[in-house]
Amino acid sequence: MGGTGDRGVVAACSYETRRFGVHSGMAMKIAKRLCPEATIIRGNTGIYSKYSNLVTEIIKESVPVFEKASIDEFYADLSGMDAFFGSYKYASELRQRIIKESGLPISFGLSQNKIVSKVATGEAKPNNQLLINRGFEKSFLGPLSIRKIPSVGEKTYKILRNLGVDKVKVVQEMPLEMMMSVLGANGKTIWKRANGIDNAPIIAFHQRKSLSTERTFSKDTIDIKKLKETIFAMAENLAYQLRKGDKLAATISVKIRYSDFNTYSKQVKIPYTSADHIIIPTVLELFQKLYQRRLLIRLVGVRFTDLVSGNYQINLFDDTEQMLNLYNAMDTVRNKYGEKSIMRAAAMGAKSIGRFNNPFNGEPPLILAHRKQ
Repeated sequence: MGGTGDRGVVAACSYETRRFGVHSGMAMKIAKRLCPEATIIRGNTGIYSKYSNLVTEIIKESVPVFEKASIDEFYADLSGMDAFFGSYKYASELRQRIIKESGLPISFGLSQNKIVSKVATGEAKPNNQLLINRGFEKSFLGPLSIRKIPSVGEKTYKILRNLGVDKVKVVQEMPLEMMMSVLGANGKTIWKRANGIDNAPIIAFHQRKSLSTERTFSKDTIDIKKLKETIFAMAENLAYQLRKGDKLAATISVKIRYSDFNTYSKQVKIPYTSADHIIIPTVLELFQKLYQRRLLIRLVGVRFTDLVSGNYQINLFDDTEQMLNLYNAMDTVRNKYGEKSIMRAAAMGAKSIGRFNNPFNGEPPLILAHRKQ
């Protein structure tokens, strides 16, 4: 799943395609070469956000402290549950509730810290759960490939393989000083993670502070009509996302990346709003001021920041009943049939409006960490 053009990247992939070497973040051009039989589909950010928010609300109701690491990844602190309920039983019942209420497959790993829980979640997939008891972290990690350790990327993996390191157990047996001499500070991080040592705290969940989307064109363009249609569609969609989330924005910014990869942006402060008739002209005006080089454009983006909870306040002098009724009618259609089901004619030429954040990578994992007091 991802952009269909050669410039697109794989946003998520099935377990069947992974056997061919396809993985998230890979260039679509390479993925199609590795697995030409794969079916490529475009993601739907509205659906991902909807289900992510649903899962978030369930966890919020059930867990006193949790961290939302991404659209599809959560850490929850279940410390103290053993005395009253049992951490693993509680986590299992929470997983079943999410499956029942969302219809999504969910995996979780339960351990003493975030890193081991994250690795355990990966091993539990697809749609399963795994408990790593205290004191068994090293024996669980030992037989795994070193690539299973977070922060071991392609470059680091090649360095370790050249040293004859393939399994986590080998790193566990290496002196810390040796890892640091080869990989510097990152060597210390990898060594500690390989040994199941992680003291990172749960970062309590807070509502998002920004909303953004961007579009990389399949071919660099100077077609001003196409560019304005795309920017228009982005602004319209983000304004809808604000209203849907009962949010208002006070800062709007527009970004342009030219074919030479030079990137420029402009922003402006406005009174808090979520209204199309204020946001869209502001975005178009920013784009007009920003687009000065007359070179081919590779990417455009729109971003809203300084978000607060609230609803648009009617302007008695400028707002008409007809316009407000139009907003409500359009949002009702979007809520029922999807965010792209209706749009203004000025945005019809924009076939895709980019993405807001990373879609589910196969399934949304529920990662739980339990730390003894």
